Amino acid sequence: MIRLIRTDPAKNMQRFYALHVAPTLFGEFALVAEWGRIGQGGTVRQQAFASQAQADAALAERMQRKARRGYQPAA
Repeated sequence: MIRLIRTDPAKNMQRFYALHVAPTLFGEFALVAEWGRIGQGGTVRQQAFASQAQADAALAERMQRKARRGYQPAA
């Protein structure tokens, strides 16, 4: 699981974004994303892909998009 965080004390911003790829019961692969405020439950969304390569590519693209918005890997 990849966990990203974005904090800005001046704006009272404490966000997290977690991503991972998991197999589904139907032979597909899902990109699972969870996001929200650090310390609270988050919103979870899944996006299904026909192959693991497609899911991994979507994960890499989503990580790049979040990095451009200021998210950094959690320690």
